[in-house]
Amino acid sequence: MPSVLVCVDAGVETITLNRPEKLNALNPEMHAELRAALERAADDAEIRAVLMTGAGRAFCTGQDLAERDVSAGAAPIDLSVSLGSHYNPLVRRLRALPKPIVCAVNGVAAGAGANLALACDIVIAARSASFVQAFARLGLVPDSGGTFFLPRLVGTARAMALALLAEPLSAERAEQWGLIWKALDDARLADEALALARGLASGPTKGFGLLKKAIYSSASNSLDAQLDLERDLQREAGVSEDYREGVTAFKEKRPPRFKGK
Repeated sequence: MPSVLVCVDAGVETITLNRPEKLNALNPEMHAELRAALERAADDAEIRAVLMTGAGRAFCTGQDLAERDVSAGAAPIDLSVSLGSHYNPLVRRLRALPKPIVCAVNGVAAGAGANLALACDIVIAARSASFVQAFARLGLVPDSGGTFFLPRLVGTARAMALALLAEPLSAERAEQWGLIWKALDDARLADEALALARGLASGPTKGFGLLKKAIYSSASNSLDAQLDLERDLQREAGVSEDYREGVTAFKEKRPPRFKGK
């Protein structure tokens, strides 16, 4: 079985992490298949939204530590190699994809798995799910964007405690703190995630991509730079077919029929 399952239907590419016996821990094969799935999402005009989730009882528990030899006689491992080759490019692809990404966290999301979820655009989680910045338990620094996402989403005090203590954060508390969009009953997660992704897939895809760029750029821009970026992106959005359709539908008092162009 492939370590990543990919299905495209009704404009949604569903990406399922598929190593349930390993709690969907990441290895080089999974990284390669994730890269291929995201490249397909970027290149295929028929794909207008992405839904990411996990198979089994976990979303993703980060790096597969069984593949790391840290025995007394082994040479030290340069972890920057895997970050530079796999994890950092993965986070960058998620953020740069000009289409909305919904992440449905169906179980524990730990280490890089938690930060993989946070790199997505809208994160919803089953009530039984939890988020764990497990790095400190191994003497490591949160990676895969963790030190970027956490303080921006929940503030420095909570980010520091989550990182230092490496305690599980429940989905409900994650929602209360603003780490994720919504916590749902387990039985509702799959259906609501798919409905959310399909709704986004029927929206103004071009505009969504520009919206993502604007929101994510604001983290490092000054107000003046952000105002200039909004001006430039709005110029691009305003000449799209979707903008024309949106205004026409508003005037005609009917639902818009966006084509994603």
